Formats: sequence, structure tokens, C-alpha cells
Amino acid sequence: MSDSAPPESPPPPPKPLPAPEEITRKLEDFIKNSLGGQVIFSHIEPHDLGTRASESGDSDAPPEEADKDRRASFEFHHKPADIKAHLDRYVIRQDEAKKVLATAVCDHYHHARMIRENEEREGAEPLELSKQNVIITGPTGVGKTYLVKHIADLVGVPFVKADATKFSETGYVGADVDDLVRDLVAKANGNVELAEHGIIYLDEIDKIATGGEGRLGRDVSGRGVQTALLKLMEETEVPLYAQNDFRSQMKMMFDMRQGRNNGREVVNTRNILFIVSGAFSGIEKIIEKRQARATIGFGATLAEKPSTEDLLRQATTRDFIDYGFEAEFIGRLPVRVFCDPLKAEDLFQIMKNSAGSLIRQYEREFHAYGVRALFQDDALRLVAARAAEEKTGARGLVTAWEKVLRDFKFELPSLGLLEMVIDAALITDPEAALARCRLEAEKLKIDVRAEEVSSFAANFAQQTGFSLDFEPAAIAALVQRAQREGSSIPALCSRLFKDFAFGLQLISRNTGQMRYQLNQAAVESPERYLSDLVVNSYRQPAPSAPAFPDTHAS
Repeated sequence: MSDSAPPESPPPPPKPLPAPEEITRKLEDFIKNSLGGQVIFSHIEPHDLGTRASESGDSDAPPEEADKDRRASFEFHHKPADIKAHLDRYVIRQDEAKKVLATAVCDHYHHARMIRENEEREGAEPLELSKQNVIITGPTGVGKTYLVKHIADLVGVPFVKADATKFSETGYVGADVDDLVRDLVAKANGNVELAEHGIIYLDEIDKIATGGEGRLGRDVSGRGVQTALLKLMEETEVPLYAQNDFRSQMKMMFDMRQGRNNGREVVNTRNILFIVSGAFSGIEKIIEKRQARATIGFGATLAEKPSTEDLLRQATTRDFIDYGFEAEFIGRLPVRVFCDPLKAEDLFQIMKNSAGSLIRQYEREFHAYGVRALFQDDALRLVAARAAEEKTGARGLVTAWEKVLRDFKFELPSLGLLEMVIDAALITDPEAALARCRLEAEKLKIDVRAEEVSSFAANFAQQTGFSLDFEPAAIAALVQRAQREGSSIPALCSRLFKDFAFGLQLISRNTGQMRYQLNQAAVESPERYLSDLVVNSYRQPAPSAPAFPDTHAS
């Protein structure tokens, strides 16, 4: 035995380094599991470093040239009539609201352009123009959000919507109002310049009103949220990354490494348009009380009590202050818009003519299952009347339609129907209409399978020269047998009548017969049926034998 030491085994090959994508994914998962929320890091290729570096400000371009290009990155060329025409495609009624909003939006972006051009002139005095921030009042479901969203789509700026109730003064209880601005940057895919011309829309703004004139308000944080929003609505600079948020700081490091923020660390809110809205339930009592005080005294005349809508149109700054808003806050919202409540006829027009009609959505949903849904006007009017009773505006349409169509949406994809007509009869009695759909589907299945039997007979005639005529009883027997055995009609026919080509040739030589009629017996016992035909053919003395022999002859 040799005393030499055994040769050492070679060291294992080094473990390959994980790909950048895997490192990114593991880092995202770690932050999500450890800290909550979600951070997404964009991957950067090495060959992009030079491009990103130049974008981040490391180029030789003078700072003033880069700043000029940045401020000219957004251009606005729309007119108020153009914006209203666009809104008319999506929102029914609210003509006055459309005009006011369209004008305010045009004024806002023209002001931004004027200020930018004035700053570019050497020695020009500062130009002071008030911001055209907007407050919209009106009941729920009348299209307030829809109006603002489609304005942002047309103008081409990022749009952020949030409920005012989610915010707190400091951000420790609820969300920080500065997050609205950061959300704009995220919606603009990191383009800070575009985000600085975006639109921030705050709904349910009436919920942050503090107590006023007997109202129970949000005294804990409502006043603080109003104060925090003041600086945003005028002009301030918001840090692009939250100082006390670890996820935000991690994102800052990656963005700076990739040059995504162009060296920017703050977002200026001067050119961000703020639009707030709410139902302002109860403010009509404040307005009515104010008007009553103004008419007390000798010579006062009794007038018909105005409607809630008429009162809301007459809301003044003093009424909003009495409702619970700070004077400084409501003063930052100089443009006042009122949206009318929707009646049944308006809801019908929304379904019939709006480009974003709910009916188009249902048509697409049924079309996904191969069903063509045809909505009749009488059905639309019935549903519009029901939705109007909900008192929730256009949102009531969803409630009314879902109640009618939920069983159809469940069953129709499996019935195999190609078309469904939604008429007044279906709205009035959906259960009876669904029962009719089931019967029609069963009939369609029989008809379709009958077509398959005819197709088999045609192929058989083409291949053999013999014609097979299936009686209705034979077709019904084939359909029942196919269902019972879980087979398709073509497969069943091929199996049952596989010997008919040879057998019919024998019969044809004896009788000259080329056409045969098959009855229920041919389906139930095809071998015996064919055998009887062959036997009978030998008993036929001449080719003019009867075309339909007695299949039960012994």
C-alpha cells in the first residue's frame, strides 16, 4: 500500500453572483416584508450610465440653459370651448360647471406661461397672478371626479385624486398632505417638471370642516389639515423624498444613482392646480338662515322656499366659513362650481350617449364570453328610473343594473347563446327572461347538433356516393345518445355507421339504390339495421325495388 497522500480534490467552483434583477427583487421583498408598503427600483443597464449622467445634469450645458429647457417642457394650447367640447363626450348636463372649469383651467395654465415668460425677460418686474384653484359643490354621483379626470387626460398632465378624510396635520395619524405632490411625480413617471403642472383633486373636502353653527365637525385634525393644505395650494416647495420615511430615502438613493430626478430634490407647487369637492350637506341651512335674516323686517315679502340646489348656488365665502372652513383656506379657492343633481332623463342620456357609458362596459363583459348584448331604449329608461330613486346619481346605475343582470352574467357564459336582448320585459321579470334563455340555449344545442348530423351525412355522401337522410326521431336519438355517452356528434356517427359504406355497396349492386332514410332503429342498433337492409336487397328481384325496405323482416 502506498504511503503517498491521496490527491486533494479540486476546490468547488465559485458560486456565481446573482443577476441585478434578482438583487433588486430580493431588496424590494426585504423592504416590503420588514417595513410594509412597496418600493420599486428600476434596473439600469451599464451602457445607459452615460446617458443618465448627462440627463442628471453632468453635461456641459450651462445651468441657465438647462433650466430654460426644463420650464419649457410643458406647453398648453387649449381653448375653453375645446375643453368643454371634450367634456361633452363623457359628462351629460353640467353645462355651467363645464364652462367654469374649462375657463379656470385655461386661465391657470396661461398664467403659468405668462409668469414663466416674464421671468425669462431680463429686468422685468415680478408678475403677480392669482391661482385659479377650484371648489366644486354638488350631490354625489353627478360627475365631479369625472369632469376633472377628463380635463387632466385632455391637457396631458398627471392627475391625483384622494379623499380629504385620509389626511392628518402632521402625517402621524393619517397621510401627509405633501404625499399628494409626490404622488404626482410618481404619476408622471418621475418627470418632476410635468408633475409641477399636474392636477390634485381632493374629494370629500367638506369632511375636514370644523364644527360651525351647531355642526359636529372634525376639530381634532380638520383645522390642521386645512392649514397644511394652504401652503400647497399657493406656492411652496415640497421635498421630493420624505425625510422621515426609510422607503422614500431608499428610493432617493436609487433615483439619484440613475439620474431620474435630474438633480431635483424639491417640487414647486406654484403651477399645480388644486380642485376640491364635496356634497356639503347642511350648508343649505346656513345659507337659508342668512337669507332669512336679510329679509326680516317691515316690507318683507313671503317668497316660495328655494330648493337645496338653488341655495347651494348662492353659497358665499361667509357661508363656507360658518360651515367650518378657515377664511384663509376658502380664500385659496376663488373659483366656485356647482353641479346639478341628475334626474331619470339625465341618467338615460348618460347610458345612451356618454362615451364612457356603463352600457359599453356591460357589452364588453358579455362579448368576452362570445355573447352579443343588445340594450333596448325601453330597458334603459326603466333602469334610469330605478337609479334615480337611489339618490346617488350615476352610481345608482351600477346598483340597478347589477341587481338585474347578476344572474345573467353568471349563467349566460355557460349557455352558449350568441345574443341576448335586454328589453323592458327582461328588466320587469328577469327570472322569466333567464328561463327563456335556458330554453333557447337547449334548442340551440339541438339545432347545432342537428347541423352536425347533416354535416356528417354530407361528408358521407361525398366520400361514398350514398345519401343518408336522418329522420327527426333519428336526430333526436343521436343527440340523446351523444349526451349520455359524453361523445361529440361527428365521433358518434363515425363509430355507429363505420360499416355502412361497405354494406350499402352490396345493396346498391342488388337494387341500384343510392339514397337511404335512417330512422331511430338505425341509431339504436345500426349493425342489425344494416344487416336487414343487406338481406332484403337479395330478396329484391329487380333494381326498382322499394327505396325504404322493411328493416324488421326476418
